[in-house]
Amino acid sequence: MPQYLYKLGVTRPAMLTEGPTEGEATLISAHFERLKTLTEQGVVILAGRTQTTDPDGMGIVIFNAADDDSARAIMETDPAVAGGVMHATLFPYRVALISEANAME
Repeated sequence: MPQYLYKLGVTRPAMLTEGPTEGEATLISAHFERLKTLTEQGVVILAGRTQTTDPDGMGIVIFNAADDDSARAIMETDPAVAGGVMHATLFPYRVALISEANAME
């Protein structure tokens, strides 16, 4: 199955230094829960974010999708993206190596 990566950035950079508003926190929680569900379903391979608070900070989601349209739909329906808290860019991707020993639970 084809693999994709979407790169996430926050729409309001101050969220990383000042914390999220109540509305942002709700969308971020829904974003996390959706990624968790997609991981349990075998769609998401890896999801995470940098721990920096500068403008270069980002999140990534590496996942399986049937085709470009399906991949774009997964990215665009991410609650944080759809809600405007984060912006995302989609890339075709292929995992070359992965270590099961380093997988986080």
